[in-house]
Amino acid sequence: MTDLRLATISTGAISHNVETLRALVAPAQVMAVVKANGYGHGAIESAQAALAGGAHWLGVADLSEAFALRDAGIDAPLLAWLHQPGAAFSEAVRAKVDLGISSIAQLSEVAAASGTARVHLKVDTGLHRNGAVLSDWQRFFEAAVAHELAGRIRVRGIWSHLANAGAEHDAQQIDQFSAALAMAEAVGLRPEFRHLAASEGAIKYASARFDLVRLGISTFGLAPADDVDAAALGLVPAMTLSAPVVSVKRALAGVGVSYGFDFYCESDTTLALVPLGYGDGVPRHASNRGPVTINGARGQIAGRVAMDQIVVNMGDAPVAIGDRAVLFGNVAGSAADSGTASTVPSVDEWAAAAETINYEIVTRIGSRVIRRYES
Repeated sequence: MTDLRLATISTGAISHNVETLRALVAPAQVMAVVKANGYGHGAIESAQAALAGGAHWLGVADLSEAFALRDAGIDAPLLAWLHQPGAAFSEAVRAKVDLGISSIAQLSEVAAASGTARVHLKVDTGLHRNGAVLSDWQRFFEAAVAHELAGRIRVRGIWSHLANAGAEHDAQQIDQFSAALAMAEAVGLRPEFRHLAASEGAIKYASARFDLVRLGISTFGLAPADDVDAAALGLVPAMTLSAPVVSVKRALAGVGVSYGFDFYCESDTTLALVPLGYGDGVPRHASNRGPVTINGARGQIAGRVAMDQIVVNMGDAPVAIGDRAVLFGNVAGSAADSGTASTVPSVDEWAAAAETINYEIVTRIGSRVIRRYES
């Protein structure tokens, strides 16, 4: 039976990407970030593939994501960092989940949990999201020393996050982070891991790598910034999104297509109906612009993206019901597409069509889309 909506995930690509990035950032260790269902690729399968590629750590946003990995039998070092008051910190301690801690109040709550919590103290070096602000650093570190001496916590790491606002701002943040590390050392903290860089910073700046880097989107073969060439780095996109053509009709010049008639056929053309829509994560903002490949020929969405379907203008290219339409991916030689890889749209093309970033395109792929894993 043909899958109506299919995201084919190459676990081999994920492993390869981690191996490639490990070589780039060595001797720093690699944390593969698999939050948000592995950026849409599947958290458990992505985590296993990343570990097979040599990742030393895994990272997630919240404890529910961490517990899902533990429940799947994954026992690798694991960090979770986004916590609401009253989070299940005692359960996290029992599950050996390291905790990113961003304030003195949060530190006190974690210290009150049963067992000895393993924590990574986050300092705000300019991003102005999570993390203790500069004026609190001294008290934050001193409180951590007191809790550590009492056996309530173990400070495994100190960390922050770059704003990726340009080389000058990044350099300032690297300096700020170094100042935070010096202050922590002065009050008696000796963390095993100092980490600042995510994918963009890790790729661009050797000075930002410290002991550990957190790799998210690059793990899945996509560039973290417009000025980073993923292919030149040797990274391979891991996801291919496709669906079968369920209707084909020949439309005459001048007819309108889809809701609102935002599109009119300029000439006689073939229209292919594909069962993927904004309910599956296809961005409605890509209406009239999103590229699609069928049988190696390029087409483009005609009219608005609907909840469950898109219409693709294929011109005079031969299309039949049951042919596989590929929205994006890296499918040379795969069963998903009979054309060549050069005709298959990239995630970055879809991001441009939707005026967004590649992160959003893959992460938003919905639950109706079946994930199939291939090595």
